[in-house]
Amino acid sequence: MAMAACFLAAGSLSSSAAAKPRIHLPSFQSPSPFQTLRLSSSSSSSPVSFRHLTNRQGLLPLFVPSVSLGGGDDGGINRFPPSGGGGGGDDDGGEVFPSDGDNAGDKNRVEAMMVLAEAGRLLESLPKDLAVAIQEGRIPGAVVSRFLELEKSGMMRWLLQFGAFKERLLADDLFLAKIGIECGVGIFTKTAAEYEKRRENFFKELEIVFADVVMAICADFMLVFLPAPTVSLRPALAGTAGPVARFFYGCPDNAFQTALAGTSYSFVQRLGSVVRNGTKLFAVGTASSLIGTVVTNALINAKKAVDSTGEVENVPILSTSVGYGVYMAISSNLRYQILAGVIEQRILEPLLHQHKLMLSAICFAVRTGNTYLGSLLWVDYARMIGIQKAQEEHNELA
Repeated sequence: MAMAACFLAAGSLSSSAAAKPRIHLPSFQSPSPFQTLRLSSSSSSSPVSFRHLTNRQGLLPLFVPSVSLGGGDDGGINRFPPSGGGGGGDDDGGEVFPSDGDNAGDKNRVEAMMVLAEAGRLLESLPKDLAVAIQEGRIPGAVVSRFLELEKSGMMRWLLQFGAFKERLLADDLFLAKIGIECGVGIFTKTAAEYEKRRENFFKELEIVFADVVMAICADFMLVFLPAPTVSLRPALAGTAGPVARFFYGCPDNAFQTALAGTSYSFVQRLGSVVRNGTKLFAVGTASSLIGTVVTNALINAKKAVDSTGEVENVPILSTSVGYGVYMAISSNLRYQILAGVIEQRILEPLLHQHKLMLSAICFAVRTGNTYLGSLLWVDYARMIGIQKAQEEHNELA
């Protein structure tokens, strides 16, 4: 009798499937007699799902395969013979048992839908880009769990409306804390580094010090933002996209970040991440330096108007701006990519995942040291290429 019931149920499902050419992901609501063990999608890969059906009379549970009409090779999967109905399209109208070779995308989809079911959320309640990524199997359950946790905060919920912030917050829930650390300590560490390099000439070169600090403040945010690891939610490229756009589309945002299940990056793609971020940081560095040098020259000219005996010369705008852009594209780019992708994501996060306070404290110390090191390197670099001179050299030239 159990076998008969199983085949009858399978036949009824197959007949209903023939009338509906596609099956969408199910919506999870309150507990019901149907508990999804294996979810199907409209994609062509492993279109299999199983439902655990318990009848109201309390009989033994029956495992009834549900149907998904999809094209493509069935990979040698065993099937029940199709039961009546007919219907158009492929010959996949029969029920399908899952094989052991399910890909990572199917596993991601199952995990994500289970997380939504536990939270009592519908797929339609999520942002469109996140819902599409779940349907395509690009997002594992851990990322969905993080999104649901972040949504509980009003500020985070507001930031999640912006795609670039969303991708970074889903990859690292301490992303905002790291921005605060970088910008908060930047002023103090860079000023201290300037004093360490200039010593007794610190106040004599105060205008140059001010320019350096202003440039640092403008650039600190982008130095954290651009090299941060991300969970990619970007839509697919248009068919008219060129080969260069397609290449950089497949590159990660951080050259050293870990890849999600079902995703991999080649060495060339990771190298492309360094090039792409370097180009962006060159533009950021040049723009921030323009702001800093213009403000500095304005202060120097105002000082000369009050005290005509002053010997301080204006800071060269073009050479300083380009020089700082090159410095950020090379030194800052590599240092911050290694910091975010290797030290934080690959070393500190796995070790201290359950100790967020300790993790934040260590990140604070590491980022403070990195900021201070960057300030020291910038002073040496600026003097090496000749856009800044020590006060003794300036006096000798004068």
